[in-house]
Amino acid sequence: MRARIPMRIDSGMPRDQRSRTLSDLRISVIDRCNFRCPYCMPEDEYPRDHRFLSKAQRLRFEEIERLATIFAGLGVRKLRLTGGEPLLRRELPELVRRLASVDGVDDIAMTTNGSLLPGSAQALRDAGLHRITLSVDTLDADAYRKLSGGRGEVAEVHAAIDSAKAAGFPSLKLNSVVMRGINDGHVLDMIEHFRGSGHVLRFIEYMDVGTCNEWRRELVVPSAELRARIQTRWPLRALAANYGGEVAQRWEFADGAGEIGFISSVSEPFCGDCTRARLSADGRLYTCLFANSGHDLLGPMRAGASDAELAVLIAAVWSARDDRYSEIRGLANASARRHVEMYEIGG
Repeated sequence: MRARIPMRIDSGMPRDQRSRTLSDLRISVIDRCNFRCPYCMPEDEYPRDHRFLSKAQRLRFEEIERLATIFAGLGVRKLRLTGGEPLLRRELPELVRRLASVDGVDDIAMTTNGSLLPGSAQALRDAGLHRITLSVDTLDADAYRKLSGGRGEVAEVHAAIDSAKAAGFPSLKLNSVVMRGINDGHVLDMIEHFRGSGHVLRFIEYMDVGTCNEWRRELVVPSAELRARIQTRWPLRALAANYGGEVAQRWEFADGAGEIGFISSVSEPFCGDCTRARLSADGRLYTCLFANSGHDLLGPMRAGASDAELAVLIAAVWSARDDRYSEIRGLANASARRHVEMYEIGG
């Protein structure tokens, strides 16, 4: 693996039209998933014969490494591997090993449904993966099966957590997308189970990512409402953010039994602090989770563009960025437009 020299654009790290810097890159390594969660890839919209990207259409590991190195030269310090389901990408630990050698990157994380984690947790840890976020929408066996599109079992969640602990991951973040009348009634049971475990539950407001999940605002449980429910049983205290641009509001249990988080994109937008870019499995750069189009990087790269040329292209895209969809969601022209599907660029 040849070494790469981190680059710096002469004008400094790029800032977008709202003076937001670029420090986080979410990399979708594959658009396929073995689950069919209703808020991302519902079975009715993506049946078994749906045509996903071919191997040739996806970024190769060396291409992901190259782009990550260029992004690091523009200020990116955190990488997160997503999907689809990233563990469906063969030899994923090899990609982690490559990314761990990128100068300037100091945090590599992965978001997964965990069903395949027991077979790769140790290899991922040994390769240099720092953190794992597990998607866990409920611990009720029947509801979990339904929310995974009939493809997952809650026992797999426990096996994933056990394998991560055995591999040396000290704690996990456990993300739960909360939907009214579907799994919001399971929140207290989840907290009861994980309180004191060292893992951090994070409750995410149901968002209108993509166009296939039939999003309805009435299914959103605002974080303030959910927090009030929790407070009646376990008093909470607000915590300061760990870093600028952190998406989750942090709260700790007053009795010292750990912390939980709330990601409130619908009721309390945080667009003003967003420092994240997203790279799709087919090499397109998206500057917002709710974008309707991306910027092709794979084409120029395979056509022979140099690292410097790609850096200029990425910096130009970021500098032109003016995204603030969550702040303007209620406007007709914003909510009516097509959004890229979540499975294409991760959460």
